Amino acid sequence: MKRESFKSRLGFILISAGCAIGIGNVWKFPYVAGQNGGGIFVLFYLFFLIAVGVPVLTMEFAVGRASGKSVVKGYEVLEPEGSRWHLHGYAALFGNYMLMMFYTTVAGWMISYFYRFLINDFKGLDTKGVTDKFSHMLADPKSMTFWMIVIVVVGFLICSFGLQAGVEKISKPMMLGLLALIVVLAVNSILLKGGVDGLKFYLIPDWKKVEEVGLFNVIIASMNQAFFTLSLGIGAMEIFGSYMSKEHTLLGESLRIAALDTFVAIMSGLIIFPACFAYGINPGAGPELIFITLPNVFIQMPGGRIWGTFFFLFMTFAAFSTIIAVFENIIACCMDKWNISRKKSALINGVIILIASLPAVFGYNIWSSFQPRGAGSTVLDLEDFIVSNLLLPGGSLIFLLFCVTKWGWGFDKYLEETNTGIGAKFPKALRGYVTFVLPCIILVILVLGLR
Repeated sequence: MKRESFKSRLGFILISAGCAIGIGNVWKFPYVAGQNGGGIFVLFYLFFLIAVGVPVLTMEFAVGRASGKSVVKGYEVLEPEGSRWHLHGYAALFGNYMLMMFYTTVAGWMISYFYRFLINDFKGLDTKGVTDKFSHMLADPKSMTFWMIVIVVVGFLICSFGLQAGVEKISKPMMLGLLALIVVLAVNSILLKGGVDGLKFYLIPDWKKVEEVGLFNVIIASMNQAFFTLSLGIGAMEIFGSYMSKEHTLLGESLRIAALDTFVAIMSGLIIFPACFAYGINPGAGPELIFITLPNVFIQMPGGRIWGTFFFLFMTFAAFSTIIAVFENIIACCMDKWNISRKKSALINGVIILIASLPAVFGYNIWSSFQPRGAGSTVLDLEDFIVSNLLLPGGSLIFLLFCVTKWGWGFDKYLEETNTGIGAKFPKALRGYVTFVLPCIILVILVLGLR
């Protein structure tokens, strides 16, 4: 069976960026930036994105492009005979399943709120009414299950049509729409009366805040954010490397994807902070920001129903772009490993994800007494911890060691693959950095994540 490839380079860049761009860009980055010195945090974030995130991204792409296979078979093609690197392929595939077990639920929240703003369901509500709306949604397993099923079925349906006819055909316009929406929303927020104060809080370097938080903590926060933003370590990016042509270097493409991901993260703050400051509402972080704080802002805003609809359409696109990318990886892994057709793989995995996503839904209602990570925690919190704090950094460390050590694929082969094509070349002089320093940085991230 001939390996599929992207129809266009733009398709590859947008879809890979779509995998990296997710809800964390919106509900985490702006808040963390604001609480860690604004512009100072952003500068550290950009440094670590290039120093930590981009090299590991080139490694995932290199394994995918050199092998022409998904992560499970990719290791088998490239690893030295008799070695066991391919076992990480199965752990990475498990990570994709685990990620989708809770991400489909959160994506369901996004599309649910998009629909609610569209039908003007928030009209006339006060702050308590908006808070109750979110609480009632979490308490209703039928509603949450319905929206989760919509996400899963539509996602696998799109992927079942193939890389070009399904994934690329849908993801390209969706990502372009996401980028257009974020610009429109940001401009609207900045132009609000009092919005400039939010901009200052967000972007102007605040040394007092840095002293208060501690420079070391600001550096750690920026390093964590830069590392996790690219969805590295579970092969979600590796699969798109396997569909790439040899025309362009992997460093150049990785820098473009990181730039798009950063653009969305920074622009999200330009939406959130000016709007919150304009209406005197404290911007928190996490689900409360998206589902309680911002709806309260939109309700007070002229034309708020329209802006709320646009915002949750943008959030749906951000979540769904990641979902399509990860579904594609899951489908491709099963096609490669068990030599089954795309449609059969989509059907089987669609059923698996539907069933596996139910615990995250029930964790807020039927199983709410099960609090695995302490009082007030849910099944979703546990699944998120496993993926974000264990599988992503742990998997990235394995990809890194596979690419730079003599026991794996080896630095010379990795470098040759990375630098094939036109564009920015990965410097051979950085061999010592990626072999000795970068593993230590990722190990620090992994250990700190276990606290």
